[in-house]
Parts: sequence; C-alpha cells; structure tokens
Amino acid sequence: MARVHRVALYASIATSLYLLVLFQLISVPLVDTEIVEQLLPVLPWWLLVSFGSYSLWSLGWGLFTFRDCPEAYTELLGEISQAKNYLRAKGVTVD
Repeated sequence: MARVHRVALYASIATSLYLLVLFQLISVPLVDTEIVEQLLPVLPWWLLVSFGSYSLWSLGWGLFTFRDCPEAYTELLGEISQAKNYLRAKGVTVD
C-alpha cells in the first residue's frame, strides 16, 4: 500500500469517527457528555492551528540549519549567479 493510500485510509477513518462522535451516534467512554459537546466543534480548528504551527516551525528550522548543508548552499549560490547572468543578458538590471 502506497503512502498516499495509507494517509487517505487513516484520514477517512479519523473523519468518520469524528463525525460519528460529533453527531452523537457513538459516545466517548470515560468523558462527560458536556465536555465532549464543548470540545468537538473546535477540534478541527485546533488541528489546523497545530498543523500550521508545525509547518512554520519546520520551515524555520530548515532555514536556521541551511548552512549545515554546504553542498546545497554552494549549489544554490551557483544557481542564483546563473539566474543573475541570464537576466543581465536579457537587459534586466539586477542588484
């Protein structure tokens, strides 16, 4: 099973369980009904904010540790200089 299929399977299972609990077709054991009614409507927003926070942290950490990869750093600098030379040949002022 490919990774996409596994993610889709797990996401569909989680979504169906969430909807079943949200519409009170099944109950959550060991949790009071009032607490479930207060928490379930905001759960998707909490997951969205958590994913956004993780994504920003991951991006920031990648930028912070970018110089730890000297090959990628020199390759990127070479590509930047090639792009500048190409734009200068086309008559665009760069810098």
